[in-house]
Amino acid sequence: MPLTSTDTPLPPVAPEVLAEAVEQLSARLRKKLDAATAGCGALAVPEADGAVVLTFGEDAVVTLRPGPTGAVTAAEQVVCTCLLAPRCLHRAAALGAAPLADTEPLVDTEPGAETAPPPPVPEQQPAAPGQVPRSEREPEATLTDAQLRAAAALWQAAAEALAAGVTAGGAVVQAELLRAAHTARLAGLPRAEAAALRVVRGLRAARERRAGQRLGDLTTAFRELLHTAALLAAGSASSALIGAARRAYAPGGSLHVYGLCREPVLSATGHGGVVTHLLAPDGAAYSVADVRPGGLARARGAGSATVALGGAVLDHAALARGGLRIAGATVSPEGRLGAGRGVKATPLRGTPWTEGPAAALFARPATEAVTRAPAGADAAGPALLGCDVTVVGAAGEDVLVREARPDAPLLRLRPAHPHPELPHTENLRRLASYPGLSLRVLGRPDLDRAATLRPLAVGPVPGAAYTLRLPDEWLGRADLGYDRLQGGHFPPRTAGPAPEPAPTGPDPLADSPLWRVRRLLETGVAGGRRAVAEAARGTEPLAAYGPLRRAGLPAAAELTTALAAYGPLRRAGLPAAAELTTALAAEADRRPRDVFGRLADSSSEPYARAWLSAAVYLAAAERSLVSASWT
Repeated sequence: MPLTSTDTPLPPVAPEVLAEAVEQLSARLRKKLDAATAGCGALAVPEADGAVVLTFGEDAVVTLRPGPTGAVTAAEQVVCTCLLAPRCLHRAAALGAAPLADTEPLVDTEPGAETAPPPPVPEQQPAAPGQVPRSEREPEATLTDAQLRAAAALWQAAAEALAAGVTAGGAVVQAELLRAAHTARLAGLPRAEAAALRVVRGLRAARERRAGQRLGDLTTAFRELLHTAALLAAGSASSALIGAARRAYAPGGSLHVYGLCREPVLSATGHGGVVTHLLAPDGAAYSVADVRPGGLARARGAGSATVALGGAVLDHAALARGGLRIAGATVSPEGRLGAGRGVKATPLRGTPWTEGPAAALFARPATEAVTRAPAGADAAGPALLGCDVTVVGAAGEDVLVREARPDAPLLRLRPAHPHPELPHTENLRRLASYPGLSLRVLGRPDLDRAATLRPLAVGPVPGAAYTLRLPDEWLGRADLGYDRLQGGHFPPRTAGPAPEPAPTGPDPLADSPLWRVRRLLETGVAGGRRAVAEAARGTEPLAAYGPLRRAGLPAAAELTTALAAYGPLRRAGLPAAAELTTALAAEADRRPRDVFGRLADSSSEPYARAWLSAAVYLAAAERSLVSASWT
């Protein structure tokens, strides 16, 4: 995951503080805000008492004094010496340049566990053109009037931000989203607030051109925000869609759990740590987390930190290869083990992957585990799966492998965490250099890419001659995020079988005609509504259907232009995709005017509905292709 930039000494700022500062500006000052914000990072000077000072001139000095949490959470913590303060450009620019602080994220009722944003909304079925998709998989809950108003305001702000895109999504647009997110928070809609904050952080990263920022990630964030806001504004939603302000724990009785592996955690909000995955004898999955502010350094060190659970005297490295007997356990709905005062834990001897509950993870084909998993069954993400594979070779930073069964498809192993300071990429690079190596892999399927697995740990295949040779104390597995594979862990290269020829063939996802839909949606996120209109028209359709415009038939020209641009989707047997993109292109270019030439309807909501319908359709279609790629 990308990390929060640490290049600026400015303290984190609560979203509502920034939104209020921008709202106080006059229309003239708002136009200057983006330019003023861009140069603030170089002006920030930390003081000995923890304050940060920015000098804009002799009569304009802004001072930020963070509170005990290290963040600016109140307006009075930011002062400016200019005559216009607090309604001044200097104060708003300083706040806009600072990173966004976490707004009391999903907090555990048990001490010592991870804080994290609510899980993503499960994908829904595609909607008809111009309609908002709705979920029918979960029981609905009635919303209050305050929640309905907050959801409607968030939908409107999200629609305006989408219409603006990255190019025009500056501080003013972001502040409107932050204000709507704060309103959603006060109304008790934590999931909607978290979705809005992800979009704002994505807009900031894209405008600053940070390393690791992907336009596809921001497109997904916009889809999730609009989808969530639309469902909530419709009047009813599932309790999961509303979200929870606190992670609830329920009594779990007595448990025996055994370690599977450790996974480093890095978040975009600067948190870091480790999650140790566990398994009970009945196959139920559990985890113990230690995630706190600290970023990369915290993630690297937490792998050997003491487990804060019921007085157990072992660290995460030992737990990943050991076990626990827990009395009075408390468990969250996603399997997180709590560390309440009544919890007592005693270490158990660990078991290898070939014994106990872990053996069942490798007993069925990976294809079956992926294709038969019910949609949304694991709200925290895809469940871990295990499989025995044979290394084929390298493909960039990925490792091509083939599952050890007849007619198995080619799979890709992609680093679970690509950060260069973590050993995932280096370990996979070493594995790729041993074609023919038999390997036991435990990882998480990547549901956004064709036949791709994000491995967390690897081990030798029982009975295989050409496989890993790990130390006895590793108990037959290596955690790819913490353990570093060395030459002594591999067999001699001369003992390996003849390598499989490099495979060739199309990528069912990348080579699908759906790339046209994806490109149009991402164009809208990058350049806004007008960019979609221009991209949909193109040079050739404009020339072909220009006579319609000159004849005073702009609507006919818009529709035929879109049809010409997306005819390949119809010819490829994707009529729904063609209809959705046609509707999106027409709505993006719709500019009705009154008799005086003024815009008659400046609302961005119809455009947002058309964009969302196409985005939800694309997500469902791509998910279907990904599922088929495993067979």
